[in-house]
Amino acid sequence: MKNLGLLIFLLAGTLAVNAQNITTGVTFPKVDASPLDVVYYPLNTTKSKELVEPVMRVLYSRPQKKGREIFGVLEQFDKVWRLGANESTEIQFFKTVTIAGKKIKAGRYSLFAIPSKDKWTIIINKQQDKWGAFSYDEKKDVLRTDVEVNKIEKTVEAFSMTFIDAPEGANLAMAWDNTQVFLPIGFKK
Repeated sequence: MKNLGLLIFLLAGTLAVNAQNITTGVTFPKVDASPLDVVYYPLNTTKSKELVEPVMRVLYSRPQKKGREIFGVLEQFDKVWRLGANESTEIQFFKTVTIAGKKIKAGRYSLFAIPSKDKWTIIINKQQDKWGAFSYDEKKDVLRTDVEVNKIEKTVEAFSMTFIDAPEGANLAMAWDNTQVFLPIGFKK
């Protein structure tokens, strides 16, 4: 009986060690320097205890300033930028919206910008799941519209996006360093 107990003990110990080897043998990626973030409109879509139907959401990576000069240097003027870091920024509309007088059907799109000193050209593009703007294809643009650059006093360390209510829909606010822009997006409330 003692031998049977010892055998069961040894067998359980062997299984435990093997299970640990399986789980500890996995190599997980390190936390990204520009973490992925998401912003919904309405802002409380995922946190509400009540059912809230989203109108749109943006998935983007948040690069940090880290003492660098951003616009005109790190992100060069008059060149296509992915509006963040890593994969191209993604915007999804859950219903038809209007931007700069053009209707955009519900769907998933990439979001790019061409920053310049006084304006940004915001681009909504059909390409999806690409790294950066390296394979950006202008032929797949759904919309291009210019928005005014606003200088802000307080430095924004991490590239940030949020939605702000507007009478005809919402504005997508984007800021980094001392630069801020707003993209008006219209929809029925």
